[in-house]
Amino acid sequence: MNVLLFLPRFGLIALMILLSNLALASDSRINQKDGIAIHGYDPVAYFVAEKAVKGDPRISFEWSNAVWQFSSASNRQAFVRNPEHYAPQFGGHCAYAASYGQFADIDPQAWSIINDKLYLNYSLRVREIWKPRAKEFVGDAEQFWPMMQ
Repeated sequence: MNVLLFLPRFGLIALMILLSNLALASDSRINQKDGIAIHGYDPVAYFVAEKAVKGDPRISFEWSNAVWQFSSASNRQAFVRNPEHYAPQFGGHCAYAASYGQFADIDPQAWSIINDKLYLNYSLRVREIWKPRAKEFVGDAEQFWPMMQ
């Protein structure tokens, strides 16, 4: 017997939303190449070293269908404890492109931390366009992100 036949229309919609949210918990939209997230850069280093630092393949952690690399064991430990805090917004894709509903790669040197969140951009030039209106662009990207595939 199909349980979905007995769910009221609202219940079916709620179930679909719940299942889609569970699917996003391990987001396959992470910017990666050959399974390595954000060009192998250490996402924690942006916060603690305040610069882009290449990770070491020997110090890695698999999260959200990608391998994240770190420059130190302590950075890896911090990420393991709270990956949602350290992972870049919009899956590590260019935040400016996401504000237009598009995916674009990043230059790991083109980054910003705003309101304790990491944002990456396509290039240093794009970051200069994005940064003065970051709040607006972030709002737009947050609207598009759930629908981007």
